[in-house]
Amino acid sequence: MILLKVPFSEKDQAKALGARWNADRKAWYVPDGQNASAFERWLDPSQEVGTLGKAIGALKTKPAGKVDSYIGKQIVGAHYVELKHDCKPFEACAECQPALQTSGWVAAHIVVEAKLSELRLAR
Repeated sequence: MILLKVPFSEKDQAKALGARWNADRKAWYVPDGQNASAFERWLDPSQEVGTLGKAIGALKTKPAGKVDSYIGKQIVGAHYVELKHDCKPFEACAECQPALQTSGWVAAHIVVEAKLSELRLAR
């Protein structure tokens, strides 16, 4: 979905070209499969239009933690630790271990693993 910045006074023009209204986002958009070139003057500058007519601007910025997409509020767990590199979750990493030890994440992980083991044995 490609979002548009359509002033209220131009809404009828955008609608005539095929733009649709998204009531949740309170914004006009170009429906999938429709050429976005007709809507060029209303394109949201925070988005880029790719060759297939899809918005990819949102992919450029990556939030620090998980984001609740409904309200755009950043959410993180009680033991969240931002790490400097990408490593596989739940596998030992010598570089991450000191940061995880001091945050309480390791202790919480041990408790969760113990509960999961109990559940597996109960089957």
